[in-house]
Amino acid sequence: MTPTAPQEPTAEQRREMYRLMALIRACDERIRRGLSGGEFACTYWPATGQEAIAAAMGTVLRADDQLVSTYRGLHDQLAKGAPLGPVVAEILTRASGVNAGKGGSMHISHPPSGLVLSTGIVGSGLPIAVGVGLALQLQGTDRVAVASFGDGATGTGSFHEAVNLAALWRLPVVFLCQDNRYAEMTPAAHGQPVAHVADRAPAYGIPGQVVDGNDPEAVAESVARARSAVIELSRPVLIEAMTHRLVGHYSGDVQAYRPAGELEAAWRADPVERLALRIGDAAAVAGERAEVEAELAAALEAARAVPFADTSRVGEHLYAAVNR
Repeated sequence: MTPTAPQEPTAEQRREMYRLMALIRACDERIRRGLSGGEFACTYWPATGQEAIAAAMGTVLRADDQLVSTYRGLHDQLAKGAPLGPVVAEILTRASGVNAGKGGSMHISHPPSGLVLSTGIVGSGLPIAVGVGLALQLQGTDRVAVASFGDGATGTGSFHEAVNLAALWRLPVVFLCQDNRYAEMTPAAHGQPVAHVADRAPAYGIPGQVVDGNDPEAVAESVARARSAVIELSRPVLIEAMTHRLVGHYSGDVQAYRPAGELEAAWRADPVERLALRIGDAAAVAGERAEVEAELAAALEAARAVPFADTSRVGEHLYAAVNR
């Protein structure tokens, strides 16, 4: 896919991926626990099970690379470098949120970390990422744009339009499909006539690859190769990272639509525990978990001490100021 082969992850990079995955898992679990217990109320779509993809991506991408994510975006947001405290506050719609509490979990952006935005409409982020890629190309930079999306988004017209245009204009865009095998409650096989989303790549004249999305090192290698390819070969790349959505489409989803035994098998491939075993240092792993739990507790306490977003400011930032 690219003339530049990535290096084997160092022990430090492996630890960093684990720290990110542990932080995402802890944050996701805490938000779901608060929702189920009536501790707080907000809209939220769980990311548990998809941590490895985001952590690998966040480790490989540069801070100035640009990411467009989706409404199921906590893992992407934290992995790209959006600060934990303001992200948690935003999900809880507090005034100290990264977007002043006006976006909630579905519409989080943090330009300093390269997080362009998270989109609430399925498939809507793909054309935006293409626009970002066009801007990067016109600027003559060596940065890339990444569109992170689910398999359900590939059934939308915006997917075809975005990939087609990026391929036609040879834009520096990595299309990263986090294939959790269900579009809400519909199995992927019921929504596409091919085995894999990546099978569509040749129709656009671009490389496509399927990777184990529960293996952060495999994802990191794939993203690193893709990043090199879009820069060195001037063409987009489509990656399909196969993973599992371990706790349902929404918080409280009992997943009755899944075949018997499927969820149990998915949990046996839990990417967080898989990487912990690969690290092989129980004390270090426990230390990382304790640190992220403490960091999360402090972030949540700080967020809940702040008032909710001021509804009188709802009209701000909708239009650019124009001097006439």
